[in-house]
Amino acid sequence: MIITRTPLRISIGGGGTDLPSYYEQYGGFVIAAAISQYVYIGINRMFKPGYLLKYSGLEECATVDEIRHPIFREVLRRHNGQGAIEIASMADVPAGTGLGSSGAFTVGLLRAMYAYKKEHASPAHVAEEACDIEIDSLQQAVGKQDQYIAAVGGLTCFNFHRDGTVSHERLAVSDDTLQDLETNLVMFFTGHVRDAVEVLNDQKARSLAGDMQMIENLHFTKQLGLSAREALEQGKTACYAELLNEHWYHKRARTNGMTNDFIDRCYSIALKNGALGGKLVGAGGGGFLLFYASDPLKLRRAMAAENLTELQFRFDHDGSTILARG
Repeated sequence: MIITRTPLRISIGGGGTDLPSYYEQYGGFVIAAAISQYVYIGINRMFKPGYLLKYSGLEECATVDEIRHPIFREVLRRHNGQGAIEIASMADVPAGTGLGSSGAFTVGLLRAMYAYKKEHASPAHVAEEACDIEIDSLQQAVGKQDQYIAAVGGLTCFNFHRDGTVSHERLAVSDDTLQDLETNLVMFFTGHVRDAVEVLNDQKARSLAGDMQMIENLHFTKQLGLSAREALEQGKTACYAELLNEHWYHKRARTNGMTNDFIDRCYSIALKNGALGGKLVGAGGGGFLLFYASDPLKLRRAMAAENLTELQFRFDHDGSTILARG
């Protein structure tokens, strides 16, 4: 029995510049933070042959090619073509909420498979293989930040280079700033889940077509990410809150479907009730609103009045880990 725990994430700055359609031309930069909300993968050897897969669906298959779930199928094709294996996945937060669950799932599954085979794989290796599966093999219009932050954890700065390589280092914040962020960053569920594919496919197509409105928007987003790094490393969290606002106003103009009237109304109410800045986490259209608040209690009351549920979190500094091996 192998059990892995892999964190979900929030984007701190630069989100959207981690897609190949952008970074292969201009280079990307993202700050991401792993949070204490997780995807769990459990693997057990079965007595009988075949594959038993338990997720939001249930599959019992004789061969890899029969598996419907694309990530399960690709990972098992690479790492276990013999079968006689049972795998179950669980998550603290449902998919489609903008917290990088697909990337975390892929990383957690790969981490579990390497442990099952008694093979070592570094976090960077697991992250890059997860990217290869999602972006290259399955041709999904996703970026690389989700897989990398799930694998390495922490508050981390990522540079996505034109040749496809990724370098990363911890965000150099003080303990006081870290505590400030954990206290004053608050997140609320909008009540809507969405598939990021439509939004990200539009960004990908327009970037590859040389749409200058999209490209300039992403250039500005990358610069905001770099400014966010400078502000946070200097302990200027109020300045970071202002940058969150700028990021959101540019992000919502990036593509249709990024926001809706309900999200805009909640955002406006938040700014009048203790929030200094905020944004929608993930590709857009639903999921979670993230705010930096000078008065978190007042903000919580205002969002509760709009029937938004808070998701409390702390930062995860471990990345994908093995909880049990037996």
